[in-house]
Amino acid sequence: MSEPKPQARADASLEGDTLVVRVGGAWRITGRQPVWGEAVTGPPPRRVVLRADQLEAWDSSLALYIRAARVWSETHGVELTLEGLPGAAGKLADLLAKRPSSLAKPASLPNLFAVLGATTVMLWTEAKGLAQLVGECVFSMGRFFRGQAQFRWRDCLAEMQQCGAMALPIVGLISFLVGIIMAYQGAVQLKQFGADVYVADLVGLSVVREMGPMMAAIVLAGRTGAAFAATLGNMQANEEIDALETLGVSPVDFLVMPRIVALFLMMPLLALYSNCLGILGGLVVGSSTLDIPASLYWIETKSIIDLSDLSTGLLKAATFGLLIGLSACLRGLQAERSAAGAGRAATSAVVTSTLLIIVSDSIYAVVFNILGW
Repeated sequence: MSEPKPQARADASLEGDTLVVRVGGAWRITGRQPVWGEAVTGPPPRRVVLRADQLEAWDSSLALYIRAARVWSETHGVELTLEGLPGAAGKLADLLAKRPSSLAKPASLPNLFAVLGATTVMLWTEAKGLAQLVGECVFSMGRFFRGQAQFRWRDCLAEMQQCGAMALPIVGLISFLVGIIMAYQGAVQLKQFGADVYVADLVGLSVVREMGPMMAAIVLAGRTGAAFAATLGNMQANEEIDALETLGVSPVDFLVMPRIVALFLMMPLLALYSNCLGILGGLVVGSSTLDIPASLYWIETKSIIDLSDLSTGLLKAATFGLLIGLSACLRGLQAERSAAGAGRAATSAVVTSTLLIIVSDSIYAVVFNILGW
């Protein structure tokens, strides 16, 4: 077996006004190394000499020791001289000296005014982008009525099938389950007053005025809005939109308007379908759990719902369709030219659509309350 190498050592001796530190042995980062503070226990000398003395293998631990010696010498204004030490160790010590000697301090809280200003600028930029797209869509409608728009009904019908007929199963399932949930929750309270039959009123009005259009819109925002944004974002990454512009084809006429028109036309129909399934869910609960005859439940529902309630829900649904289409197309056209950009555009489209749906629904609630609808 080979003899073990001697451990790292640093022997300090004072020779007049000079402190001589003799470095020797094997310096390994995994072993025990001397500490520079142990060599300078007394008052600072006028000069320090760091000298190699039977130095064997070494690694970055020696460079760290040299760096500590340099930091101490600069702090106390003492001249430091290296004698016989490897030049590579000195260069490595120079590189280590350029790095911070302590951990970075944790970042402080952001400036409130700076964050508020940045958020305001971001919102203003988003509002300008949305307003610009709305303006381009208005001009596209003008070109359409003049017969000058590059609008293809074939594409619009294909999108209507995708966002309309293909969305019926998921919209119907969610609406039916929401109707069941609302009927159960309403029955818990109405049973205490012996007013079980008014579950039909609660479910009917809630579904027709709010939950039907809202559920259909949320489903389409996550299903169709994300698909629109991902499609346009992928086309942006593949430079297909640039190719259309080069050929003189307006992307708004050719890509955006068919999708917005499809959503605008399909959303009221999906809202009607959602209303029917939501009322059906309440009827199932009423006839199976509350012992309310189906005929009585249906008569009570018809007595509470009038044309104003139905038109209110359809108006909301049409507005939600426009907002979903605008948000999805805006995020798709703003997407970065990469696959990751298309994914982020789809996520942003869902978030933006959902936010605008909730905001517009609250505005409608206030306006309808003022008008007494």
